[in-house]
Amino acid sequence: MIDFSKIKTISIKQRKHKVTLSDLIDPSHTPIKLYDTPEFNDLIVRIKKAREHKKPLIVAMGAHTIKTGMSLLLIDLMKRGIITHIATNGAGPIHDFEIALIGETSEYVEDTIETGLFGMIEETGVHLNAAIQEGAQQNWGYGYSIGKKINDLDLPHKDASIFYHAYTLGIPATVHVAIGTDIIHQHPTCDGAAIGKTSYLDFKIFTDSLSGLEGGVLLNIGSSVILPEVFLKSLSIVRNLGYPVKNITTANLDMFSHYRPNENVVKRPTSLGGKGFMILERHEVIIPSLHYKLTRA
Repeated sequence: MIDFSKIKTISIKQRKHKVTLSDLIDPSHTPIKLYDTPEFNDLIVRIKKAREHKKPLIVAMGAHTIKTGMSLLLIDLMKRGIITHIATNGAGPIHDFEIALIGETSEYVEDTIETGLFGMIEETGVHLNAAIQEGAQQNWGYGYSIGKKINDLDLPHKDASIFYHAYTLGIPATVHVAIGTDIIHQHPTCDGAAIGKTSYLDFKIFTDSLSGLEGGVLLNIGSSVILPEVFLKSLSIVRNLGYPVKNITTANLDMFSHYRPNENVVKRPTSLGGKGFMILERHEVIIPSLHYKLTRA
């Protein structure tokens, strides 16, 4: 069996990055291009109505949402009490943590894969795996464990971290992992059992949030596989257990149309009531427009 304990790592300071703090969009800025269609405005009305009636707004998102600079906008919506739950895949907390740590993230894979150094970052692997293992010992979820670690380390750019703010605001932030997909799985300190335990607890936490989705809204932002699949399974569980989750609003916000978001987010979950939206536009346009319309329009 190949020996992962011999894997060589490098410091994050040795890696070049594509994304920096300067790329994060300021919530106080008016969008350069405002997305404005009848369908999108209908979605905005539904979100506002849901929150007025204290119904949830659950945001499931791919990590690219962070890499395109949307973190501060989502954090502002969390602070305002608009977003009630954040869910992401395993790459989400990696980019979030690195931004909190050094104010930069996202490596040039085409360069580092050639030398076997792709993803071999010491700080990211050590701290996130330690957080997950502590979480497994304490029966904490994966997302809570990451937010707590960022808080405990008092990272210099923690104000740009979604997971830090979820932790301090008491908002569920869940991480739904596929083993082998994330760079921290390459690190010698990785513990698959701890990842499984904490991510499975997050699946239960996500399902618990979903049990109250009647009259609420779920947005899938840029996740083409993991989150649409998790959502469909969680929805089946809550309906199996008798929760009246039928009249719901769902929306897929992404650059392209993909099979699973279309079926598992937009169509199948709303067959008993409510409405599903497929809105195709770049994150850099649609998320600032979403923030603007929910907070100032």
